Amino acid sequence: MVSSRAALLYGPGQDFKIETVEIDAPRAGEVLIDVRACGLCHSDEHARTGDMPMPHYPMICGHEGAGEVVEVGPGVTSVRPGDHVAMSFVPSCGNCALCRSGRAFLCDDGRKLFDLGMMTDGRVAHRIGDTPVARYTQLGAFAERQLLAETSVVKVDPSVPWTVAALVSCGVATGFGSAVNRAEVKPGDSVAVLGLGGIGVSAVQGARIAGARRIFAVDPVEFKREQALRLGATHAFASIDEAADEIRRLTHGAMCESVICAVSVMRSELLEPALGLTGKDGTCVVTAVAPFQQAQADVNLFMLAMANKQIRGCLYGSQSPRVAIPKLLGLYQAGILKIDELVTRTYTLDQVNDGYADLEAGRILRGAIVF
Repeated sequence: MVSSRAALLYGPGQDFKIETVEIDAPRAGEVLIDVRACGLCHSDEHARTGDMPMPHYPMICGHEGAGEVVEVGPGVTSVRPGDHVAMSFVPSCGNCALCRSGRAFLCDDGRKLFDLGMMTDGRVAHRIGDTPVARYTQLGAFAERQLLAETSVVKVDPSVPWTVAALVSCGVATGFGSAVNRAEVKPGDSVAVLGLGGIGVSAVQGARIAGARRIFAVDPVEFKREQALRLGATHAFASIDEAADEIRRLTHGAMCESVICAVSVMRSELLEPALGLTGKDGTCVVTAVAPFQQAQADVNLFMLAMANKQIRGCLYGSQSPRVAIPKLLGLYQAGILKIDELVTRTYTLDQVNDGYADLEAGRILRGAIVF
C-alpha cells in the first residue's frame, strides 16, 4: 500500500480538490508509476462540466500522463522498474479481434475505462479511508503516484522530456492522426482545422507533414491562431463564416479535401457549416467530443449524397497507441513534429484549477502539471 496526493473530482460543476489517496501495491499485470508530468487535456474538463457524465465519484482525473516505473506485478514483461512510460487511455490487450487486426485504438478492454475497479481483476485498489476512488479512463494521472494496468502504458525513450511524453500520449496523437490517418491528407490538399487547442494544432502539424498545400486554421482566439500559423497553418480565421469566403476564393470554389472538427465541444449546429467547407468527395472528420446527450445533428442529407461527401468519427487518431507514440516521438526527435512549442505554461498539482481556468480563458495553448 502506498499513499499519493491527487486531484479529485467529487461531482460535475465542482473544482478539483487535492486529497491523499491510498493505493494498492501492484498485482498480476499491473505497474506502479511515479508520475512526472500530465497534460491538462480538455477531455478531463468534459467530465468536470458534465458534458461527459461519469458513473463514479470521487474520481482522480488526468489521462495524458508520463512517468517512471517504480514496481511491477507478476507477469509484467513489457516494462521494468526504471523504465520511462507514456500512459495511454486506450488500452491494448493484444488479444481481441480489433487488436489483432491492427485497430488497437478500439480494443475491447475499452469497455472497462470507466469501471470503478482495476481493469486487471476488477478490485477496488484506490481509497480515501473506506471510500472507493475511481480514475478517469483507468489512469488518473493527476496524482504523484498511480497504479495502472500494463496494457495502459507504453515504454518510451528516456531522453524524451516528460512533458513531451505526456502530450504525445493523447492530444498530439489524436490530432496528428485525425489529419494523417482519418482524413488521409495527401500532398497538395486543402485542409481546414476547426478549433486550435492541443488536438487542433496537432492536426495542423499532421496536415503540414502530410504535404497539404493550404491549411486553414479557424478559432476565435487570436493567440491560438497565431500559434497555428507558427506551427504550419497557411491561413487563419476567427470564424467559419469568415473562412468560407476566402477558402472559396483560394480554391476557385472547390473548397477543402478534408475538414477536421477539433473544437472544444462539438455541437449539432457545427456539423453542417463544417460540411459547407468540405468539397466534393471530401471528408469531414469529427474528433471533438460532443455532450453525451447530443443525439442529433443537423446535416443536409441531399448534399451529403449528391456531393459524395463523408463524415468520419475519430478516436485517438484512428491508430494504435503502441505504434503511434514511438512513431510520433521519432518525428519529434528528428525536429519534424513540434511538441515543446505547444506548452505555454506548466503548473504544480495544487494549481490544477488555475490551469483549467487559463485553458478556458484561452490564455494557453497547452498546459501541463509537472511533479
